[in-house]
Amino acid sequence: MRQGPDGIWQVSGYEEARAVLRSTATVQAGLGIETVEKLPSRFRRPVLYRDGPEHREDRRQTARFFTPRRVDEHYREVMVRVAEAQIDTIRDTGRGLLADAAFHLAIEVAGAVIGLTESRPGIRRRLERFFPEKFGTPGLTSPHGIRWLLRQNANWLRIYWGDVRPAVRARRRRRRDDLISHLLDEGCSAGEVLGECITFAAAGMVTTREFVNVAAWHLFGDAALLARYRAADEPGRIAILQEILRLEPVIGRLRRRTTAPLRLPGDGQDPGAEVTVPAGELVDVLLHQANLDGRTVGERPELLRPGRPMAAGAGAPGLSFGDGAHKCPGAAIALLETDVFLCRLFALPGIRMASPPRVGFKDEIASYELRGCEVVLTERT
Repeated sequence: MRQGPDGIWQVSGYEEARAVLRSTATVQAGLGIETVEKLPSRFRRPVLYRDGPEHREDRRQTARFFTPRRVDEHYREVMVRVAEAQIDTIRDTGRGLLADAAFHLAIEVAGAVIGLTESRPGIRRRLERFFPEKFGTPGLTSPHGIRWLLRQNANWLRIYWGDVRPAVRARRRRRRDDLISHLLDEGCSAGEVLGECITFAAAGMVTTREFVNVAAWHLFGDAALLARYRAADEPGRIAILQEILRLEPVIGRLRRRTTAPLRLPGDGQDPGAEVTVPAGELVDVLLHQANLDGRTVGERPELLRPGRPMAAGAGAPGLSFGDGAHKCPGAAIALLETDVFLCRLFALPGIRMASPPRVGFKDEIASYELRGCEVVLTERT
């Protein structure tokens, strides 16, 4: 662990990173929280931006939407239906763009969980506008910042009118078993529901699209790994995807702010040393580096070895879904929908990658974006 020249502490060891994420002496930072904090106090913050007892209670009440049993019983059917429709399109046309197919899948699945099921045509375009490949810089200090702010406000309104308002109106008439109905039962306004929907859209749609693409890229590029994936049962395929995710976390950096002095053990280079981070400091948790900590993930951590033995308490994907109070609740959904799609994609005779993806990068969260990966069929029936 070290403090960078910008004053931000950086944590790269697995155990140290997990300790920061689990600590009650830290709160969420980054991910636009500075903008959210400027909202009126009466406005209910999305769960991503809350901490403490209120956050824990909200996670407890919504945990039922993300249990493995519910994922299997409620969402698998949606995953299969949408994945097979996308595969049918590739089969019929002989080609397809992975990012488009994956985003369509992620939108439908996350929409079922959230309750965005009455959307007007164009939800994909609205989300692409809200989550562009290149983000601007908000603010009123430059013409560029003002344009960005105006454009993003317009995007908020498009999603509200096109997706959230129709869903809210339908659920005010009749509640359903989804997140929006729960939020309405909690007394949330339509604007507060919008904030939660945007948060879950980013977590459940945008990140899953990237993971489907990076997992496919790995499988296309490694014949032995692809053969193993094709021959495996579902748990075996999930294990392969988890190992890919350990090496390729979609979000590679999380940020926290300390609210009290935080004592952390020394890293692998100086395990006997102890570091105390003062209150009020920013801490960057480098997930992509923590997942390569040999003390936890074993020998040759940079190699892709599905089923590798991990240290006690460490999951197969490492910290790629985070940890602690803000750990991603949709891990089981993301892994299953990725497998449901990819196992069908790679069952297509003669499927191959015609062009590799174009790689973009968002430094603020160490996140990759893959676009332009085209698949084609060399055998048509």
